[in-house]
Amino acid sequence: MIVKQIRLSNQSKDKLSRLKGRTGIKNWNVLCRWAFCFSLSESTIPTDRPINSDSNVEMSWYTFAGEYSELYDAIMIEWCREKEIETNEENLAKYFKLHLERGISYLTGTNFIKSLDDLLKLATGE
Repeated sequence: MIVKQIRLSNQSKDKLSRLKGRTGIKNWNVLCRWAFCFSLSESTIPTDRPINSDSNVEMSWYTFAGEYSELYDAIMIEWCREKEIETNEENLAKYFKLHLERGISYLTGTNFIKSLDDLLKLATGE
């Protein structure tokens, strides 16, 4: 488990609210999984910046990761190793949160995602 609780920034909450409306995906955790994985697919390291966890959107690690919690743990650990970042608890939590926030910004910033189909096209590379 990388973090016990995940709380989004108000800015990310607003972005995800719009994305929920466009895609019809009702659960925060599902959209957060998409955002996290999308950020991980980028070759760059997310910019290290403070993240305000000031929204009322909060979920446990198990709500975020579901039955795949061990897989998400392993993916984050491997990403850190590839980037030669020490895989201690602090770094894993920090980079997880940075990836989540960056992924939310990427998914909502391009205005490409206007429907669930667009999200699926992004995942399949179409």
